Amino acid sequence: MSFDLLVKNANLPDGRTGVDIACRGGLVEAVEPAIEADAGNVLDAGGKLVSPPFVDSHFHMDATLSLGLPRMNQSGTLLEGIALWGELKEILTVDAVVERALKYCDLAVSQGLLAIRSHVDVCDDRMTGVEGLLEVREKVKPYIDLQLVAFPQDGLYRSPTAEQNLLKALDMGVDIVGGIPHFERTMEDGARSVQRLCEIAADRGLMVDMHCDETDDPMSRHIETLGYETQRLGLQGRVAGSHLTSMHSMDNYYVSKLLPLMAEAEVHAIANPLINITLQGRHDTYPKRRGQTRVPELRSYGINVAFGHDCVMDPWYSMGSGDMLEVASMGLHVAQMTSREAIRYCYECVTTHPAKALGLEGYGVEKGCKADFVLLQARDTIEAIRLKATRLAVVKGGNVIATTQPRQTQLALEGRPDSIDPADYAPNEG
Repeated sequence: MSFDLLVKNANLPDGRTGVDIACRGGLVEAVEPAIEADAGNVLDAGGKLVSPPFVDSHFHMDATLSLGLPRMNQSGTLLEGIALWGELKEILTVDAVVERALKYCDLAVSQGLLAIRSHVDVCDDRMTGVEGLLEVREKVKPYIDLQLVAFPQDGLYRSPTAEQNLLKALDMGVDIVGGIPHFERTMEDGARSVQRLCEIAADRGLMVDMHCDETDDPMSRHIETLGYETQRLGLQGRVAGSHLTSMHSMDNYYVSKLLPLMAEAEVHAIANPLINITLQGRHDTYPKRRGQTRVPELRSYGINVAFGHDCVMDPWYSMGSGDMLEVASMGLHVAQMTSREAIRYCYECVTTHPAKALGLEGYGVEKGCKADFVLLQARDTIEAIRLKATRLAVVKGGNVIATTQPRQTQLALEGRPDSIDPADYAPNEG
């Protein structure tokens, strides 16, 4: 028997070690020890981690890599970022959107990031971002699963043409219905927008992913309305609430009511650790709120929690590198999820959990799954986060599409080793 790709001596996220992975025709055909077979390409994992690819469940690709255009965000706040984006939209071109987005996708592939859900602003009557990202989606289809969310950045009711533009974007082929209820002029308009947007999704058979309560205001409770509408319209499992930062500041008693509602509605919760802790708490002196939503509590109710990168070098965030391990690391630090088991959970928040939220088919390193995975310079998922591990190889459809040389440092110290591999510093198995 001959395979297209045979990976030897791999560790898997579930703890299995010394496993071989055989791929043919774009699929995983076998995952078991000591596979003896010919293959067009043999990749020795060397006892390192082979993981399904990273998944970014929340991003803004229409704005990525635009840092400094037309100016910098001086206050570092969410509201100045939105205002700055409004200025940038005036000079945005389709070619610029496509160029920057494709450049970011190159970076994503190098980081083993092969599925991205991107929100695209529809409050531009020219539909520049929508047109550009639809083109990008087609161009990257061979190597990145790119989902697009019709996002009325300026508010469904606050912006006079938002609803008609959103419907137009969906007609053009955008995948998912988005929203931003907390940015409407009143709480009532916010709740009304949630209802209307969920009805649009239900009528069209689409998923929903809504920026929800991205504020420090504990009275911003649109996630409650989103959970209710999800159940009313039978959208269970198809709806995500993104950010949910107001939950950080909510009364504990109210949260004890809210979390069961979210669990019953099967709403996915998407936190964006890097951005949430940067943009929230800006009105605080000391102590300063972290802003990230209540990840451990959401988890305790069985709610599917995913982490998103949100922004890379754009009006809201001047940092970022497309590294979902950096996102996972920040998420676990902010949530103080430092037990071994909790750290493994945070790795799942950038792999299997967002894959579930996005509805990805054939995801995983198991027989019958798509032959998409990444080889990391780390022994296991905990070490991968700790080290922000180098992506030694990225595989798509059984083909190696990106490689990086192992990180290794040469030493010139008398009586000490000649070189250091950071992966060798993993703790003892016990």
